[in-house]
Formats: sequence, structure tokens, C-alpha cells
Amino acid sequence: MAILCTTTTTTSPAEKEHEPKQDLGNDQTPPLIFNPSLLNLQTQIPNQFIWPDEEKPSIDIPELNVPFIDLSRQDSTLEASRLIAEACTKHGFFLVVNHGVSESLISEAQRLMERFFDMPLAGKQRAQRKPGESCGYASSFTGRFSTKLPWKETLSFRFSNENSGSKTVQNYFSDTLGQEFEHFGKVYQDYCEAMSSLSLKIMELLGLSLGVNRDYFRGFFEENDSIMRLNHYPPCQTPDLTLGTGPHCDPSSLTILHQDQVNGLQVFVDNQWRSILPNPKAFVVNIGDTFMALSNGIFKSCLHRAVVNRECARKSMAFFLCPKKDKVVRPPSEILEKMKTRKYPDFTWSMFLEFTQKHYRADVNTLDSFSNWVISNKKNPI
Repeated sequence: MAILCTTTTTTSPAEKEHEPKQDLGNDQTPPLIFNPSLLNLQTQIPNQFIWPDEEKPSIDIPELNVPFIDLSRQDSTLEASRLIAEACTKHGFFLVVNHGVSESLISEAQRLMERFFDMPLAGKQRAQRKPGESCGYASSFTGRFSTKLPWKETLSFRFSNENSGSKTVQNYFSDTLGQEFEHFGKVYQDYCEAMSSLSLKIMELLGLSLGVNRDYFRGFFEENDSIMRLNHYPPCQTPDLTLGTGPHCDPSSLTILHQDQVNGLQVFVDNQWRSILPNPKAFVVNIGDTFMALSNGIFKSCLHRAVVNRECARKSMAFFLCPKKDKVVRPPSEILEKMKTRKYPDFTWSMFLEFTQKHYRADVNTLDSFSNWVISNKKNPI
């Protein structure tokens, strides 16, 4: 059952179209340190965390009706692909159940996440994310942005499925945080391997949903170079003024999210925000911008955000499936033969990742802005 930690909030109007955000924190002011244990002692949150009135959160919103995809039923593959196609052409979100990922592994990954974020700030900063990089510890991205800061802290790390037996995640924890984090590394290595396997199963269904050979997208992502992110949204004394994560579309290909029992995920559908309540037995799956390009715009990467509350911390684990960095993102011939025209230029994941880390703050227009950037700069992915 979801824990609904609600508070009186200002209901925002329908989300306006976002303008490109180039506020990448390049001013000379020292960055604010996001330390929840200290910030929560203040009566008001710093101005950098206060969002514009039209983007402030609303908590009491309707639930989004998303399909449940049962991965244990081999006899219902066609029905599953139909439900996925219906959801992904509208908003790109669905839930998977009976997914085969060990409950004990999920529980241990959640437990270790709580242990990490309970550490003193100095301990977490041993994994501090460097400017322009996508992995490491980030305390609200204070070093990157200077306005509309999210009320959260994250730990992100790379997972590579390119070489069998590679221990990318395990080595990251030992090398960055020390040998005392060896158990963390083993658990998150296993978790990422489980997420990679699960994502390849989902890719088969996405292929069927698009009328493509079921092995096509599985093969495309077999050697994925993905990102795993642990999210911690501390309680906030004025949750009606800020957001845990601002409105954005994921630049990656596919996101597989496991939520704890605290409500907070919201999706913008039919000109209004809707909630996806936590379900400990299910993973929330959503299409990202890169897969929207692979589908030539048939499947949608939808605007979503996270809200916070006054009473309860919220935690989630997100696996962002990404192709091998030099893989050229181009729709399969079966799709192009039907649609005739291309919506997006060829690109590689490394090009898109660089764009979102160094040039642009992810929002609803990220893929279109990136496409224009590729064309105007005559970027060649090959």
C-alpha cells in the first residue's frame, strides 16, 4: 500500500511549454550545499529551491491508469504487446509484474540505499560527481544549476553489459568509496545485471508492439552501456514551493523504476498531472527520448516529475537503459518503410549524453532541441 504523505499545496495550472534551459550554473557565486539535516532546521527553504508559481506542485491529483504487463504469461505475449503499444503511443508508461527479479535482491538494494543516504555529507561526497559527468554523488545538482533546484540527492553509476563478466558497478564502489563498500558493489552489480536482463525482455515486447522483429531491439541493446541512479527525496518543510525532480523527459532509452511506499511520481497526460502510485511488486517502466527516436516518434517519451512532502522521505531506484555509446540511433527499416519521413537525425548515445550534461537542462523539448543542435552543428555520428 502506498504511503500518502500529503500536505496543503498550491495547485498548479497545466504545464506550460518549457523554453530551453541554459542555466548551467556558470556564475561566480559559490554553489549552495544541499545538506537536508541542516536545511530542515530552517523555517524557509533557500530561494534557489523555490519554483515559479506555474510549476509549483499539486499533491491531490488523479491516478494515471497504466497497464500491468505480466511477464510470466507466455500465452499472452500478443495481448501484452497490444497494451504496451496503446500506452506508449499515448504517454509511454506501464508497469511490469511477475518480472523474475528476486524480492530479496530488491529489498537489499533498498536497504543499502538507505544506509548510503544516512551517511554524513562528507562520507557521501567521497563519490562527488565531477562537472560534466553523469555519474557520482549529486546533492541537488547545486554545482550545475543555480535556480529551480530539485529537493533531492542522488548517487549514479555506470553499468556496462559489453563484456561478459564485467564488474563495472562492483569496481566503482570499491574504487570510489573503499573496500568497506564491497558488499554495496556486489548487490548493485547483481541488481544492474537483473535490470539489464529485464530490459532486454521488455525490448522484445516493444519490438512486437512496433511491428518489428522481436529480436531487433534486444540485439540493439544487448551490449548496453547504462546508468543506475539511487534517488533520495528528504522531507521538506515547504513542499508546496519546490519539486523533488523538475518536469522532464528521460534522455535515455528506457527507465525501469522501483519506488518505495511513498507517493511522489507524477506524469503529465492530457494536459494535467496524474500520479502513479507505488507498488512494491511492480516496476514502473517508461519510454525515453532515445527510444522515441528509435521508433521515429511513434512511442512517446512523456513529461514527468517527482514531488516531495513534509513528513516522509521518499526513495527510488532508476535503471536508465542506454545503447552502447557508439551505436548509431536510427529507426529500423520496417518503421521507415511505413512512415517514409524521418523525424530525427542519426546520432549516438554519447552525443546525446554530452548534450544533456554540458549544453542543456532536460525538459519536454530535449530531443527536438538536440536534433536541431545536431543538424545546425553538422554533427556526424559515424
